[in-house]
Amino acid sequence: MEHISNEPSLQVRVASMTLRNPVMTASGTFGYGEEYADFVDLGHLGGIVVKGTTGSRREGNAYPRMAETPSGMLNAVGLQNVGVEAFCSEVYDRIKHFDTNVVVNVSGSTLEEYCQVAARIDALSAIPAIELNISCPNVKQGGMTFGTRPEMAAEVVAAVRSVFSRTLIVKLTPNVTNVVEIAQAVEEAGADSVSLINTLLGMAIDVERRRPMLSTITGGLSGPCVKPVAVRMVWQVAHAVKIPVIGLGGISTAADALEFLMAGARAVQVGTANFVDPTVSVRIVDGLADYCRRHHIADINDIVGIV
Repeated sequence: MEHISNEPSLQVRVASMTLRNPVMTASGTFGYGEEYADFVDLGHLGGIVVKGTTGSRREGNAYPRMAETPSGMLNAVGLQNVGVEAFCSEVYDRIKHFDTNVVVNVSGSTLEEYCQVAARIDALSAIPAIELNISCPNVKQGGMTFGTRPEMAAEVVAAVRSVFSRTLIVKLTPNVTNVVEIAQAVEEAGADSVSLINTLLGMAIDVERRRPMLSTITGGLSGPCVKPVAVRMVWQVAHAVKIPVIGLGGISTAADALEFLMAGARAVQVGTANFVDPTVSVRIVDGLADYCRRHHIADINDIVGIV
């Protein structure tokens, strides 16, 4: 007699990319995955998003570039990375065997740089998707500039769409008046999915030294403190676009992830919590499975957008 499993299905799809479960790690918080391989079974995750990759090597911003805040942190790392050529020739061979979806976060300061990086990544067969970062608040040019105006967001997405053939995820900034119009603009321009939110623009001051805590004065705020804003924006966008939404912002438990899924996210990304507990992403996967068992949910897709 054939054995029928009572285990819930956690599998989800983001455009053409199949994830064994909805839990991914967020760019900039998980290195290239290899840094966490001793702590986490990467094959237990739906996917990992590697650190932001640019056309040339970047050293990032001057120190100090991280500061702890109540229920969160500020960062102004500034897209420190080895550059796309070194990624393709060195890093890719070390991570292409991972038994999970390896997504490359692509960033740039110009339209040409975005396209250059995306085209190089398109040639790497083991990369099923890129996440286009048009929302970084920590660089002086490009980044968030492209993500704050619908016409500019659409322009960069259309250009990258023309050189990248697989799943194109666009990461949205919360630092706008109307995130829905940005999401709709990138959907119209050819995005396969949107991820949100990136960090909120914030600032902290050292009152004893009477100066900003970050060398760049302002930086990106992340962690539990941003979660209610992120859930709200995911809910708004999920109701306004037809493409899959990936939710992130302050997720540190399975209950946090469930809020995003119920708000309409098809998958989630875990970011700042990785710094606190390197195993948090796996614990969230197990927590989602346990929730489904307790509530007799056979397929996690049944709760997506239920609110």
